[in-house]
Amino acid sequence: MQRRPILRHTLKFFSALSLLSSLAIAPAQAQDKPIKIGVTAGPHAEIMEVVKKIAAKDGLNIQVVEFSDYIQPNAALASGDLDANSYQHLPYLEAQIKDRGYKFANVGATITFPMGAYSKSVKSLDSLKAGARVGIPNDPTNGGRALLLLQAQGLFKLKANAGLKATPLDIADNPKKIKIIELDAAQLPRSLADLDAAVINGNYAESAGLNPITDAIAIESPKGPYANVIAVRDQDKAKPWVAKLLKAYHSPEVKQFVLKQYKNSVIAAW
Repeated sequence: MQRRPILRHTLKFFSALSLLSSLAIAPAQAQDKPIKIGVTAGPHAEIMEVVKKIAAKDGLNIQVVEFSDYIQPNAALASGDLDANSYQHLPYLEAQIKDRGYKFANVGATITFPMGAYSKSVKSLDSLKAGARVGIPNDPTNGGRALLLLQAQGLFKLKANAGLKATPLDIADNPKKIKIIELDAAQLPRSLADLDAAVINGNYAESAGLNPITDAIAIESPKGPYANVIAVRDQDKAKPWVAKLLKAYHSPEVKQFVLKQYKNSVIAAW
């Protein structure tokens, strides 16, 4: 006569146990979801693959997502299609935040690519003829960076207050009447044959088989404000996976890979 109550209690016990088990499993399943990190092709992607292996030892599952331009990785981060990106230097990130209203945080430095000038027709910028066509990136921060490099090489002078965001309109003294051609940064290596020279970002130069140390006819000093960074959404910056990502990126193994793989054409910025 007392078996039914015992049976009911037993069933309730096992039901509760089953519920607790499912709740305990849920967080582990959530942790298995990969952290999607956007990168541009070339060194950023190659380095992140090394970071991915190191982070996996710490339980962090990374999915590397490659892009071919500078605009989409930030748009994808803002929309939630990415959890982080690693491809842009700090002045560019700050300009994007200001111009597009992104709610992003810089959570750590990665690498620096010295920007260089390249040419298929001359061995130095001094050899450029009057009216020469020189390509630069068409985004504000990298364009300004390129103009500062050309100014440092004595090609022309910029207005005193031009700063990091200089544009071709800020050229004040241009004795050779150099024509500045603004192109998408990724297009510059492919357009080099149609230009007298071009100032190209290090990652795109590397991807095109150009070595900033041996192939550039002029190169900027690595001691500048252009260290690349990892960006995440503001609301994610304190999450545990961000700390794990930085720990993996700033590991001795990654620094050794950068030095061995790229020599001095890519510099660890941490």
